[in-house]
Amino acid sequence: MRWVYRRILTAAFTLWGAATLSFFLIRLMPGNPMDAFIAMMVQQYRGTMSYDEIVTLAKTLFGVKPTEPLWKQYLDYLANLLRGNLGLSMIDRIPVTDYLVKALPWTVFLLSISLCISFAIGVLGGMLLAYKRGKFYEGGITTFLMCWRGVPDYIVAIVVLWVFGYMLGLFPTRGAYSPEVTPGLTPQFIADVLWHAALPMMSYVLTHFAFWTLMMRGSTISVLGEDYVTAAEARGLPGRRVMMAYVGRNAILPLFTMFMIAIGWIFGGSVFIETIFNYPGIGYYLVWAVTIRDYTLMQGCFLVIISAVVVGTLLADLLYSRLDPRVRME
Repeated sequence: MRWVYRRILTAAFTLWGAATLSFFLIRLMPGNPMDAFIAMMVQQYRGTMSYDEIVTLAKTLFGVKPTEPLWKQYLDYLANLLRGNLGLSMIDRIPVTDYLVKALPWTVFLLSISLCISFAIGVLGGMLLAYKRGKFYEGGITTFLMCWRGVPDYIVAIVVLWVFGYMLGLFPTRGAYSPEVTPGLTPQFIADVLWHAALPMMSYVLTHFAFWTLMMRGSTISVLGEDYVTAAEARGLPGRRVMMAYVGRNAILPLFTMFMIAIGWIFGGSVFIETIFNYPGIGYYLVWAVTIRDYTLMQGCFLVIISAVVVGTLLADLLYSRLDPRVRME
């Protein structure tokens, strides 16, 4: 149990350290919310409002008062964080939790399905490639996957959007659902949500399946050389049983930790994919918050990402010994 307590304490310390680092790094960014707001208003209302009118509006919105010392802002941030208060958005004065509650379900829905699909494709594809090692086409496929893994997700998303959204017109190009559809647990709404999520999901799967395939291939090849696999084959066990019970079960263990961390990362959304498809998830609001220098909204988004990754890693550590009996906790 001491090992468990140490891991929980380490996770808590990591959360505090990451939250502190993000607090100070955000405030070291060039510009501030008021300057970003003025620049945005000048661009949007050019010719309609004068610069002095925009500055007056910004001063009214943000208030002109002496800035508190940074150390006091930090202590107030920690005190509010312990109370579960993430503060108000600096632009529209809406609680940050309202943004997160609105965005998290869309992000989790989109990326959880996409992650599971890419992981399943990668596991099956990696095992097949490992069993076909030495074949003339195996090297070509592996080389292609290594090159494909380096393609940025925003390039894939733009190509998918252009081909399937604009050229062929098979799927919607933006949003989470159609404006004319009433939200609710109805077949019409669910079908519309899946229809709008098709292109973002396709982009995510195409971007990430190569990583899981290569990882599973390498892990499977290492397991195929183990003595217990050779003994199982010598006993005359069916090939399918050897593949699933002896090879696959042990080969997938190294991927388990990475998968748990990836589950944590899905709570942070996919910044480029959600922005390109105008999908209202955490990644979309994070980009918007960075653009307008909304410190509190940025902090809330980063805190969600940090917490999810730390908790995912902690769960992976605690569950790994259950999946692999060779691992023992002290």
